Amino acid sequence: MATENKNLSHYDKNTIPNAKNFRFGIVVSEWNENITSGLYKGAVETLRDNGVPEENLVIWNVPGSFELIYGCKKMIQSQAVDAVIAIGSVIQGETKHFDFVCEAVSQGIKDLNIITDVPVIFCVLTDNNLQQAIDRSGGKHGNKGTEAAVVAMKMAGLKHRVK
Repeated sequence: MATENKNLSHYDKNTIPNAKNFRFGIVVSEWNENITSGLYKGAVETLRDNGVPEENLVIWNVPGSFELIYGCKKMIQSQAVDAVIAIGSVIQGETKHFDFVCEAVSQGIKDLNIITDVPVIFCVLTDNNLQQAIDRSGGKHGNKGTEAAVVAMKMAGLKHRVK
């Protein structure tokens, strides 16, 4: 469980493998775009800041978080990527829809990590309200997109070290 005071944007660059030759996919949900655009920005800025050239980024949009699974699967099948970041935002509403979407997306991304050789990074906010999502997509708690990009670089490095 994340602590309330953790800044998701803080990381030690010395712990990041050289990622300039890695190719990254980013699949972004269009739903809650005010949140997912901030997560996307944090991920791309972090990858670029760590030497990943623009041409090594493949960006796809999907309608919602539920569709991230299919988008990531198709990206892995059709693009030569070393890791994929799945970016989405699901905010609690008045119905059980939140629970079903969150469960399906987390299980689907887990399944992709089991059945493919490409790490898929879970950057899907599952917040109780809009303010929590704002706080974690570039607000007072930093940016979960930054954290996801760091994880993607580390997992791409692991993928290349262990064949």
